Amino acid sequence: MLKALGYKVLTAQNGTAAIDIYRQSKETIDLVILDMVMPEMNGGEIFDELKKINPDVKVLLSSGYSINGQASKIISRGCVGFIQKPFTMLEISRQLRNILDDRSCP
Repeated sequence: MLKALGYKVLTAQNGTAAIDIYRQSKETIDLVILDMVMPEMNGGEIFDELKKINPDVKVLLSSGYSINGQASKIISRGCVGFIQKPFTMLEISRQLRNILDDRSCP
């Protein structure tokens, strides 16, 4: 979906790799899409590590679970948006534009 929307995409197989990729490429990464459930580390742990690297990192949290619970805790720590799976191309496109254009995300 992201490539079809014209975005350059970097992917990570697990939480440790995600942190390493971000650390190496943070100057060229505008946004991180982070799943709540990933191998090796959960979304909250990864989010906290990304914030240590760059306190201004923009993270869109994605989950099959509702925003209540763990997701709301990550949002309260500075995550800029949430999108619940499954989502459509239009939904992800709107979320990305809102975040990248620094508009508030519903």
